[in-house]
Amino acid sequence: MNEKLIVLREEILKCRKCGLAQSRHHVIFGEGNLCAPIFLIGEAPGREEDLIGRPFVGKSGLLLDKILEACGFTRNEHVFISNVVKCRPPGNRVPTQQQVAVCLPWLLMQIELIDPKIIVLLGATALRYMAGPDYRISRDRGKWISCCGRLAISVYHPAALIRNPQLKRETWEDFKKIVMKYRELVDPHHYSHYL
Repeated sequence: MNEKLIVLREEILKCRKCGLAQSRHHVIFGEGNLCAPIFLIGEAPGREEDLIGRPFVGKSGLLLDKILEACGFTRNEHVFISNVVKCRPPGNRVPTQQQVAVCLPWLLMQIELIDPKIIVLLGATALRYMAGPDYRISRDRGKWISCCGRLAISVYHPAALIRNPQLKRETWEDFKKIVMKYRELVDPHHYSHYL
C-alpha cells in the first residue's frame, strides 16, 4: 500500500465526524487492488459488511462477485470497491446528505490516490452524489459520463437486481460496455468467458 493510502486508511478508520460512528461495528475503508483500473462505488455498508468489516459481502456482494467473474474481473486484480459513506446507516437506510457531506471527501481522496481509469457507480445514491442530483439511475444507467475527471458509468445496484430480477438483462448489457471500455483503455487482450 502506498504511503499516502496507509495514512488515509488510518484517518478513515478513526473517523468520528458523524453520528454513524456511534452505531457502527466497523468503518469500511474498501478493498481490492490499490492500483485498480476500475473503482466501484456503492451506497453504504449493510449489516453483514458492518459486522465483518468488508464491502459487499452479503447477498448483494455475492451477486456482484458473480457479475465481476462473468466479466473476467476479480476483486484482487481489477477493481477496488468502496461506498459513498464508510459506516452503516442504522436499518440499512439511505445515508443522509449530512452523512454524505462528511464522508465524501474520504472517497474522493481514495479515487485520487488509486487513480482508476473507470468508475462504476452502483445504484441511485452513488450516481446522485458522484455525478449530480439531476441524474436518475433508470434514465442514465449504461451511459458514459465524466466523474472526478474520469470516465464513469452507472449501473443498477446488485440489491436492486435481487429485488427485481428483470433488471439483470439491462445490467449485463451495461457490464458488457465496461468490459469493452476496459479492453480499450487498459488491456486489449482481457479475457472473459462470456464476451
